[in-house]
Amino acid sequence: MSVTLRLYDYAASANCYKARLLLAQLGIAYERVALDIFDADTLTAEFERINPARSTPVLEVSPGRYLTESNAILAYLAEGSELSSGEPFERAQVLRWLLFEQADVMATIGGLRFRLLTGRLQPDEPDAARRRAGAADALRVIDTHLSGREFFVDDRYTIADIAIYGYTPVAHEAGIDTHPYPAFEAWLRRIAAQPNHINDLDAYPPNASLQIGRSIYG
Repeated sequence: MSVTLRLYDYAASANCYKARLLLAQLGIAYERVALDIFDADTLTAEFERINPARSTPVLEVSPGRYLTESNAILAYLAEGSELSSGEPFERAQVLRWLLFEQADVMATIGGLRFRLLTGRLQPDEPDAARRRAGAADALRVIDTHLSGREFFVDDRYTIADIAIYGYTPVAHEAGIDTHPYPAFEAWLRRIAAQPNHINDLDAYPPNASLQIGRSIYG
């Protein structure tokens, strides 16, 4: 891409990490605008003009032109690259896993990690148990799909893998045991071995804790 991209992101967000990982693996230069979403950085009128939902990441693709939602950003950045697919059925399969990631992986593994690490949930609370059970269901689906496969779609590395990978290496932070899912664990190692792989997902800082920071997350 000839334009200079600008990524507004939060270092501890796996949704933001997915975008940074893809940018690194495609070798795309960009300006990173680090935000502290728990220090009211997304609550300003200026950021509301960029993204009325006040969420991250946001990719500025050209001056004043913004793209939100992490998986839409992945699809945009990967267009025409080896990490996308030009064949309609395979493109639909990639979309399938992008949707699965947001509904079944982020909501369970990602949601539980966030709530436990920031004190919004305790491990023995019913909502934690519900999310942990949902994570186990998602991991069973993933492990079954990956049995006998190297990657999620078309037997090659695509943004479907990047989307799901964003949250899954930190499953242990949510108290989730991944050892019962050997195909999944082998896939994690394959992803980490990809060229230009980065692992820069930060831990949640103290101000992410409930009733300390100021954000859309309470």
